[in-house]
Amino acid sequence: MSNTLPITLYYSPQTRATGARVLLEELKVPYTLHVLNMKTGEQRQPTYLSINPLGKVPAIHVGDTLVTEQGAIYLYLADLFPEARLAPALTDSDRGAYLRWLFIYGSCFEPAVVDRYMKREPSSMNETPYASYDSLIDLLEDTLKKGPYLLGDRFTAADLLWGIALRWTTMFGLVEARPAFQAYMERIGNRESLQKVSAEDAKMVAEHEAAAAQLKANA
Repeated sequence: MSNTLPITLYYSPQTRATGARVLLEELKVPYTLHVLNMKTGEQRQPTYLSINPLGKVPAIHVGDTLVTEQGAIYLYLADLFPEARLAPALTDSDRGAYLRWLFIYGSCFEPAVVDRYMKREPSSMNETPYASYDSLIDLLEDTLKKGPYLLGDRFTAADLLWGIALRWTTMFGLVEARPAFQAYMERIGNRESLQKVSAEDAKMVAEHEAAAAQLKANA
């Protein structure tokens, strides 16, 4: 094991932090959850704002190193445990495509999906970070048609990021569930790591909802 420092994941169920936890499960490394009940606003309290002033999850501590932002956490953890083979090495020819898909997610996909959901009129293709929603989704589809993963036969941490994101965005109708996406989501969804975390998330959400209801009743 490359790292022997303690890992703490600041976490709330069924959020972007879910993917970070799935990644830790895939890496098969010990970690501690610091759970925040976002339904009662714990992520906006001073204690957590001292960790991430934006009040967002996930965030991780690895020893004294703090990392926030989903893509950065994926990049950091997958590189920290190279024996898991979830990230191409710096000298690997697949490294460029791997980084591309890690960063295109936060830089292009999320802004494109949010703009579409909010019904914002997009700027010209030269002025948006993602060119156009359709061109981005077509690029993703064309890549996954060649599949089975973003890097062909090679499964990486980037597939966890995208597979989980597509599950949520297609579930809520934010992205069309094209056949290539459905097949990809099924492959990712069948992984033991995701099934475990999803089941535990469902229980945790129920507990958080009950705590929020009790807090409201006592107000």
